[in-house]
Amino acid sequence: MSLFDQIVSAVSNPQQQASTDQLGSILGVAQQIGGNQGLDPNLTQTVMSLLGGHVRSSLQQTQATQGNNQVQNLVNQFAGLGSNPQAVNTLFPGAAQQQVSENIAQQTGLNPGMIQSMLPVLVPLVLNLLQSGSMQQGAQSGGGNPVLNTFLDADRDGDVDVGDVMGMAGRFLGQR
Repeated sequence: MSLFDQIVSAVSNPQQQASTDQLGSILGVAQQIGGNQGLDPNLTQTVMSLLGGHVRSSLQQTQATQGNNQVQNLVNQFAGLGSNPQAVNTLFPGAAQQQVSENIAQQTGLNPGMIQSMLPVLVPLVLNLLQSGSMQQGAQSGGGNPVLNTFLDADRDGDVDVGDVMGMAGRFLGQR
C-alpha cells in the first residue's frame, strides 16, 4: 500500500489520528510557507519531496540505532504546524542541516539560505503527516503507525514521496 493510501486509510479509521482537517492544515501551511518565499505550488511540492527523502534517511538511521519506539517518539514530539528549530536540530544535527539545504538547493535551483530558513516549518509538517497514522489515545495499537511504517519503507520500492502525497492530498481534499 502506498504512503498516500495509508494516509487515506488512516483518515477513514476513527482509531487513528488522521483527519481531513489535519491534511488540509498541513497543505495550507506548506502552501503558505512556499508562497511567502515566492515559490509556486509545484516547486514547494518538489522541496517537500526532497526534504521527505532526507527526513526518511534520518528516521531510518534512528530506527536502526534506537528502534521503532524512538522514531515514533520523535514524530510525536516534533510534529506540528508551526516553526520548531529543535525538530531540525534533532533530525539534522550539526552540519547535516547545511548539507540538506545545499542538496535541496542544488536540485531545485533555490538559494540554500532560503531552504534552511524554511526547514523549521517544513520538517514539523512532514512529521505531522507521519503522525496521522498514530492511534488515538485509548485505541488498541496492533501494528504501530502504518503511515510511519510505510514511510520508512525499508525495501525502498519508490512508493514513498512526501511531495506526491501532498499533491494527492490536495486533490483528495479538492484544493487543486
